[in-house]
Amino acid sequence: MKKNKLKEIFKQGKFAVNGWLQIPNSFTAELMSKQNWDSLTIDMQHGIVDYQNALAMLQGISTSDVVPMVRVNWNEPGQIMKILDAGAYGIICPMVSNKDEAKKFVQACMYPPKGYRSYGPIRGLVYGGEDYADEANNEILKFAMIETKESLENLDTIMQTPGLDGIYIGPADLSLAIGEKPSFDKHENDPVYKVIMKILEHAQKNNIIAGIQNGKPEYAEKMVKKGFQFVTIGSDQRYMTTASKEALNKLKKDKNKEAGKGY
Repeated sequence: MKKNKLKEIFKQGKFAVNGWLQIPNSFTAELMSKQNWDSLTIDMQHGIVDYQNALAMLQGISTSDVVPMVRVNWNEPGQIMKILDAGAYGIICPMVSNKDEAKKFVQACMYPPKGYRSYGPIRGLVYGGEDYADEANNEILKFAMIETKESLENLDTIMQTPGLDGIYIGPADLSLAIGEKPSFDKHENDPVYKVIMKILEHAQKNNIIAGIQNGKPEYAEKMVKKGFQFVTIGSDQRYMTTASKEALNKLKKDKNKEAGKGY
């Protein structure tokens, strides 16, 4: 089976830089895959991407060596299995709040006897290779998102789930969970920052990968220095709007703040 390059990066103690895809288009996914990202995550939760879009985007990414990841919209076994069958090499699952939810998520990603994933990797075989079923349990990455108030009370039991590779922090939902306004790149005096560092500490204690969503590369670099091994920077949609805004500012002195808005 085709090796998961992210796993090799993590084993070497290095960090991986992840890109984020919200535009439902195979060509933009292919363009992003040529930009030296370690992985690209297709957002099926808050983006406007459906299954058919995601399938074509996975095909676009596979023209490169970038690892294809997907954030599913919920901890729903059918969706998780179907997108794995389409060739995703890693799943980021939102709103995992306790041990049982973490176990349900992990087992949906794994074939028996470790899980209950149903067999039928229609494109997984094409992308991964004919021994896909034998090796998929070892190669597929599984990240549980820590972003609810309940999850903060169950950090160790979630992180000790057999087969879970890592956790992933969504700062916006995490902010809402503790009564703060949603945003990224929290400064050190922000109460959300303290919670982020607590989650990181527990991940390191439990020897699993810690990932986080970032707005700017400077902040992602700061998080890497703190110990995060999986950092996401921006998104295709934000890069397009931000670059457009910068160009218009120079040529038209356009100060419209709405132009660069986006998740």
